[in-house]
Amino acid sequence: MANHITEDALAAIEGIVGLHAEAIPASEIGRALPAPIPQRTLQYRLKRLVSDNRLIMEGEGRWARYRLPNAVAVTGPPDEDRAFTIALSDAAKSIRHHVRRALETRMPVGYNRDFLDRYRPNVTFYLTETERAHLMSVGRSQIAEQPAGTYARHIFSRLLIDLAWNSSRLEGNTYSLLDTKRLIEFGKEAEGRTHLDAQMILNHKDAIEFLVSAADDIGFNRYTILNLHGLLANNLLADPSAVGRLRYIAVGIERSAFHPLEVPQLIEESFDQILATADAIADPFEQAFFIMVQLPYLQPFDDVNKRVSRLAANIPLIRNNLSPLSFADVPRQTYTEAVLGIYELNQVDLLKDLFLWAYERSAAHYAAVRQSLGEPDPFRLRYRAELRELVADLIRGCTGRKEAIGHIVAWAADRVDSVDRGRFIEIVEAELTGLHEGNFARYQVRPSEFAAWRRVWEAK
Repeated sequence: MANHITEDALAAIEGIVGLHAEAIPASEIGRALPAPIPQRTLQYRLKRLVSDNRLIMEGEGRWARYRLPNAVAVTGPPDEDRAFTIALSDAAKSIRHHVRRALETRMPVGYNRDFLDRYRPNVTFYLTETERAHLMSVGRSQIAEQPAGTYARHIFSRLLIDLAWNSSRLEGNTYSLLDTKRLIEFGKEAEGRTHLDAQMILNHKDAIEFLVSAADDIGFNRYTILNLHGLLANNLLADPSAVGRLRYIAVGIERSAFHPLEVPQLIEESFDQILATADAIADPFEQAFFIMVQLPYLQPFDDVNKRVSRLAANIPLIRNNLSPLSFADVPRQTYTEAVLGIYELNQVDLLKDLFLWAYERSAAHYAAVRQSLGEPDPFRLRYRAELRELVADLIRGCTGRKEAIGHIVAWAADRVDSVDRGRFIEIVEAELTGLHEGNFARYQVRPSEFAAWRRVWEAK
């Protein structure tokens, strides 16, 4: 009589394989199981999953590796010597097939307002209940009850480089990750690269700093989204007055049969409707995905629309102390095809599959980053507002080293409990000493203010 294998046992293996973008060996699956099992038992279960077409085996013997069926290999950008597999639904593959057809064979379409009108917040959902619950389980941090933006600030230096590079890469930016790190941390442009590439990355830096430093104030409102565009589009548009302003001109989409809306009044109406709808959505992941769908589809700005949508997708994640979405490893071609599926078909399946895959990767990455960084200091969290206010005052006042300590002691005497005063003063001094161009944004001071203070601080 054949050994009986429970569905839970098979599903556990299937789930582990599904968390990986590429095929993995049996040894890695065994290590990931919650309870160890004999190698022969694992092989028996893997054989059953393969025979049931629930897993695909690549290679044989000791080189055998396993992946989910219907996963398609997607090669990354030329500077990445690797490939990824993203499990696509039949609907997603149908979208991909459509947008890969020759442009002249695809029916020209215009903006469909009904695609937005049909969506009812908290009634209509792009993500299923199961998908939303899964994203919450992998994205929830241990500091969810802390003030908005605490988690993003804790991993800020990593998030800044990851998101700036990956979002720029999806636009065809030629900077490598190392080039991006040097530019952000030291202001050094890469040799042989265009000033346009450097400007794009630096704009991302400013925009990400804005979102994280103003976590209490950002949301799906005109202030946030218009200023987000203003930061991302700075010095990149032919018309400087179009930076941070809704579109008044007609635009086209390269290699697409889609023709965006042209009437400025309708663009503004639809833009406000998108923001009101997004703001009313209760689930942060549905909010994030909704804005990734609807904002680029409207094309409310002269350019830089997709960049705005990618960073705006992080607004509910930052505010709720969830793992951010950095778009790490997202293949540019697949992302482009997914957005074209929205434009030409109003179908979200390909973008959704990519979103789910990308978020799992980001969440796993930042969980590891956070573990390596340790737990947030509860003292700093308790005095977060006071620290930010005092350090910002010292910067804006161009306070030098000699004057700083007296100012800090006097300020703390009026605002901080006596039992905490010594520690508070010590932290402020450490913060001032450690400030540099890559970490001052959390104090909500302008670059010009920081530069002026730095000159005084470093003067002998």
